[in-house]
Amino acid sequence: MRVDCDFLVIGTGVAGLTFALEASKHAEVTILTKRSRTDSATNWAQGGIAAVLHPDDSFEAHVKDTLGTGGGLSHPAAVEMVVRDGPARIRELMEIGARFSHREGKDELDLTMEGGHSARRVVHAGDITGREVQRALLAAVEENPRIRIVEDHMAVDLIEQSRFGAPRRQVVGAYVLDESTGEVHTYTAKATVLAAGGAGKVYLYTSNPDIASGDGVAMAYRAGAQIGNMEFFQFHPTSLFHPKAKSFLISEALRGEGGILRRADGTAFMEKHHAMKDLAPRDVVARAIDYEMKRSGDDCVYLDMTHLSASFVAERFPNIHGECLKFGIDMTQQPIPVVPAAHYMCGGVVVDLEGRTSLPGLWAIGEVTCSGLHGANRLASNSLLEGLVYGHRVARALADAREHMSPGDVPAWDVGSAVPSDEAVVVSQNWDELRRFMWNYVGIVRGDKRLTRAARRIALLKEEIREYYWAHLVTRDLLELRNIADVADLIVQCALVRKESRGLHYTLDYPETSEAFAADTVVERGVPAHLRR
Repeated sequence: MRVDCDFLVIGTGVAGLTFALEASKHAEVTILTKRSRTDSATNWAQGGIAAVLHPDDSFEAHVKDTLGTGGGLSHPAAVEMVVRDGPARIRELMEIGARFSHREGKDELDLTMEGGHSARRVVHAGDITGREVQRALLAAVEENPRIRIVEDHMAVDLIEQSRFGAPRRQVVGAYVLDESTGEVHTYTAKATVLAAGGAGKVYLYTSNPDIASGDGVAMAYRAGAQIGNMEFFQFHPTSLFHPKAKSFLISEALRGEGGILRRADGTAFMEKHHAMKDLAPRDVVARAIDYEMKRSGDDCVYLDMTHLSASFVAERFPNIHGECLKFGIDMTQQPIPVVPAAHYMCGGVVVDLEGRTSLPGLWAIGEVTCSGLHGANRLASNSLLEGLVYGHRVARALADAREHMSPGDVPAWDVGSAVPSDEAVVVSQNWDELRRFMWNYVGIVRGDKRLTRAARRIALLKEEIREYYWAHLVTRDLLELRNIADVADLIVQCALVRKESRGLHYTLDYPETSEAFAADTVVERGVPAHLRR
């Protein structure tokens, strides 16, 4: 089956939904999501959205904080653009019904502080900001007759025309698995927009939802797009440590409101790791926790809120408070056990200020991208902001694009001699092995020996996965495994090139930062990872 679209969007997070609302003013939009429309990393975001909304704050200060956290690799033009567009995007969210927290008894937003920020500028909706943002955006999208959401449809690969004999490279849509039937359909588009989110599932421990399997980056790489800075994967310092707690994040906002990290013996330890103590940037905090756990042999550290008012803690963080209570932890009376977890992918598909990739016909927005905003490390609460700003900006840039692009003839999906799988254990075994050695060898602290070992294992796994993929009919599990393997390969390739420690990339072999490596890493199909100055 072939489905023709004006604009095809892959992903229903903040970036994809924002794009769809703005783009629907100019064209009809089809949004694909591999599960339900609410399954996105946006829905899990707790902290908030950073934006300059108080007279005591300034664009210059937000830019400075972002550049400082970015480890010298953030692109000033991208940072300036995102920061200055932020307030307007927040106001638009409020206009469509997003309900953000206000100061008690006052008609003004309750702006909070998070690590790395020099001012209280984080807009939030309690501790379920992402859920509220997605609710408001989805409500607006569902009322829009020019936007269609197709659930339980997973993109298999982008359709890049030159691979079928066309004279030039151009993405014209995607092959898409309909999970209800197992059939692969052809979706063509005058513009294809990747908003597929991150890849936390490449690691054993992650704060991400199960959908975060790097689909967008992997598909773009296979189609020939440039991928950048994949070595910079942010580990959130504080994920709930409990045998029955799956991927539950303890927001950085707790430290913003005065939470203190302590060892098992009650000793606060962040003062010896950074001048900002518990408000240090996330990479510093994650490495500090990793160091303290390895030094002591403890399974976790503790985030202590008990010195604060119990009523304030419960009211400010109702979702986290309630979730911890489910596991027998009253955060108003006892410290919360926490460990680091893979959280945010700062690299991705390389895009310009209008979301263009290196492939004509393909745009990308949100966490799937390497936009230049985050550089070597993301400033807290800049991620939802990036999705809002780029979603809006790309829609504006594409306002006339539908008049200039045509998919033309596209071959249908060919199953060849593939048969249904009779050994699904191959998928689950490879999935588990890959995630474990990525955690052990390519995690918070790395080294050339560990990276080289990982590269060898990935090469073997990719060959096994490739054979299995071509021999069997595709399933979501198989597609996600294939994508995770590609993403793991890209992370290791980029990490091996960077012979220094910078931002989120910390290597025991090169613990210092070197100006010789003050450049982005770029990799594309057929071209090894290299520095681009």
